[in-house]
Amino acid sequence: MGRRRTLSATQQTLLSLRAFSFYVGFFTIILVIGCVCCVAFFLTLKQLQAIASAGNFLSLSWLRLTCNIDVKVTGSEHIPAGACVILSNHQSSWESFYLQWLFQPVSFVLKRELLWIPFFGWSLARLGPIAIKRTKPAEAIRQVLKQGKSRLGEGHKVVIYPEGTRMVPGDLGTFKSSGAALAAAAGVPILPVSHNAGEHWTLHGFLKHPGTVCLNIGPAIDTSNNSARELTETARRWIDRSLKSRPG
Repeated sequence: MGRRRTLSATQQTLLSLRAFSFYVGFFTIILVIGCVCCVAFFLTLKQLQAIASAGNFLSLSWLRLTCNIDVKVTGSEHIPAGACVILSNHQSSWESFYLQWLFQPVSFVLKRELLWIPFFGWSLARLGPIAIKRTKPAEAIRQVLKQGKSRLGEGHKVVIYPEGTRMVPGDLGTFKSSGAALAAAAGVPILPVSHNAGEHWTLHGFLKHPGTVCLNIGPAIDTSNNSARELTETARRWIDRSLKSRPG
């Protein structure tokens, strides 16, 4: 469950000031990086991702400085050198910034509407995402399989949030099997990832709560012998156990 204490007026004010300071720097970084990615048509995808990753690193460093939110990563030895499909629980905006920095080169499966956001979305469109229409699930699955195999063939990692939407800490949604189907079709492993970012960068709300985001990376799951449904359930069970085994 998400752990949140009752805040005094002084604590509320301090957290509000810290969050405001963070967002001033955060949106400045996004604006600068977005402009660079939008106008630098001569750069390769790898170079654009390196620029975006630098922006994410600055944003996360600024988050740590202003809001005292740190990160602890376990299981990094499980990250394959080559392509894989990453299945992660979805709680916050935080994970998209951190995972893009951690796993580059990487492509995200995301909703197409995000690409319409000025500067952020425009630059995001240049980073090789797999943008789907969630209102057309059959078309979305075909797109994930086709474009995902292409990205994986180029050596990229592909990040998919199988819950399909952000969940509050303590809840783990139903997993869709398209990520596992993609991994099996491409012959690459699945890498399960869990985190508690929603306890600090909340789903809704302005405040950022100090503490440590614990991000756990599980052993890669071989996709050669099981169905997409079985692989999805294996990944979900690992993520569920990982979230429940956190101390506190």
